[in-house]
Amino acid sequence: MAPRATAAPTLHKVIMVGSGGVGKSALTLQFMYDEFVEDYEPTKADSYRKKVVLDGEEVQIDILDTAGQEDYAAIRDNYFRSGEGFLCVFSITEPESFDATQEFREQILRVKNDENIPFLLVGNKSDLQEKRRVPLDACTERAAAWRVPYVETSAKTRDNVDKVFFDLMREIRSRKSDDSRASNGQVKKGKSKRFKCQIL
Repeated sequence: MAPRATAAPTLHKVIMVGSGGVGKSALTLQFMYDEFVEDYEPTKADSYRKKVVLDGEEVQIDILDTAGQEDYAAIRDNYFRSGEGFLCVFSITEPESFDATQEFREQILRVKNDENIPFLLVGNKSDLQEKRRVPLDACTERAAAWRVPYVETSAKTRDNVDKVFFDLMREIRSRKSDDSRASNGQVKKGKSKRFKCQIL
């Protein structure tokens, strides 16, 4: 008897966003290959794919590492459309990169038209505490205002690197199961609250 074809592992599409130089590529490469790349050429946009085991289930993660300094908003919009979840990265040593997360968040919400998109705010370079210039309070307040998790990482020491990718995949997975239940005729939860501040 021919062996039964197994279903392809579920694919979760993750997009890395953030200013240039905050360590998006370093985080991605550390997660993919367990190596720290200090001097990485500015990314155009690189895509990576890897099989991982998420809570006992084999899945594939597809990571699009976007260029933080890219000026092509239209291309960026296309990237955002294709993503199922976002890691929004800044450096705890650069207040400007923290400020820029606001703009990335707004752009993603505009493109996705969805307040509840899987999203993590990531403060990278946690190994450089002595050079820290973005207070922890400010980071946690912003994450609370956006109702998203906040995690600090270090691509150099690998601290929390796996955590942010796996946490985001869990959010994407739970979102997909909500969506599939909704398309089976059940009411989608959390949809109505987008209209809470209409001024008539």
